[in-house]
Amino acid sequence: MPAIAIIGAQWGDEGKGKATDLLGDRVDYVVKFNGGNNAGHTVVIGQPDGSSEKYALHLLPSGILSPGCTPVIGNGVVIDLAVLFQELDALVERGIDVSRLKVSANAHVIADYNRTLDKVTERFLGSRRIGTTGRGIGPTYADKMNRVGIRIQDIFDEKILRQKVEGVLDLKGQVLTKIYNRRPATVDETVEELRAYAERLAPMVCDTGLVLNQALDRGETVLLEAGQATLLDVDHGTYPFVTSSSATSGGACTGSGIPPTRLEQVIGIVKAYTTRVGEGPFPTELFDDHGEHLRKVGAEYGTTTGRPRRCGWYDAVIARYAARVNGVTDFVLTKLDVLTGLEKVPVCVAYDVDGVRHDEMPVNQSDFHHAVPIYEHLDGWWEDISEARTFADLPVNAQRYVEAVEEMSGARISAVGVGPSRAATVVRHELI
Repeated sequence: MPAIAIIGAQWGDEGKGKATDLLGDRVDYVVKFNGGNNAGHTVVIGQPDGSSEKYALHLLPSGILSPGCTPVIGNGVVIDLAVLFQELDALVERGIDVSRLKVSANAHVIADYNRTLDKVTERFLGSRRIGTTGRGIGPTYADKMNRVGIRIQDIFDEKILRQKVEGVLDLKGQVLTKIYNRRPATVDETVEELRAYAERLAPMVCDTGLVLNQALDRGETVLLEAGQATLLDVDHGTYPFVTSSSATSGGACTGSGIPPTRLEQVIGIVKAYTTRVGEGPFPTELFDDHGEHLRKVGAEYGTTTGRPRRCGWYDAVIARYAARVNGVTDFVLTKLDVLTGLEKVPVCVAYDVDGVRHDEMPVNQSDFHHAVPIYEHLDGWWEDISEARTFADLPVNAQRYVEAVEEMSGARISAVGVGPSRAATVVRHELI
């Protein structure tokens, strides 16, 4: 079987966790291939008695909630070990089996000095801040590129670990002390912190790239789950207001060890409107009652940070861009129910930049910062759609909205979310 990637097609928080969970009982492996605990997935699972259970995952792949599915943290992830075991313990307390988790020996580890550096650097930038979560993600990826990073495999050899920590603290200790007036953790403290997890971590660690390719050879299905999203990708996003990793389908390959030739389906997740957390340009952002309505009805607060998300109308320009960059084969449109009750629903179809129409993303950052959305206004609907399970169950105007957005966005819309639970989904085309 081929590998399948699930990619955020906006600025994150599109509902990738729900999409992964929707497919979880039909896949054998779910892989987190990028990012760290700076991104979160909220997954709502219905129970036999009609109730639901909500799970907030930050570092673990959503597949850990699917019985029979093997969750994998790939080599492209940076791992805060304290957060990893906090999440695992919380799931165990709720009766979830976490014994299947596999962790790449080549994944990098977030050390205390990088969490400190992330926070003080962001404060130092002031009005030029990026809007990071302060969890040490960026500095850890920088260490990786500078070839001074610490990997999971290093934790099991105290001599090597100590040498690497000494080397990186020779520089970062000076930076924290002399520039930011912060006392860094000592070498002994850092080594002790990381080594404390070695015994418990060891059974999970393996060559995950080998495991995944062997699974594909056996005809099993591997689902690659992105953290963050296309417009936050370090290469293809709204730089510099981006994350520090590759959140696109290309990153799915480098972050997992699966070659591009085995990736045959790319599922892009888009909300029926648009949100963003942190700093950076956002052409369709709303500062009026409509924006507050979307935030309130859509419960638009960060899973990891709790920060209120910036809200705006659907942007077909960035959806087309994401479809092109990722090779999207199918879109999943989430949170259509949030738009219920609006008389008219605007959709951004192009940008105006100093009197020039742009149907595609502007080439340079300055133009995108000054882009003014050009809207088409579609008729809204008042009917409750949360119980819809087929496309025909949707009100006519909701159907027309989906069809119009599909035509504008560059790939077919194969599923539509009409509520938070897995069951609250309209499937138009089978995803697997």
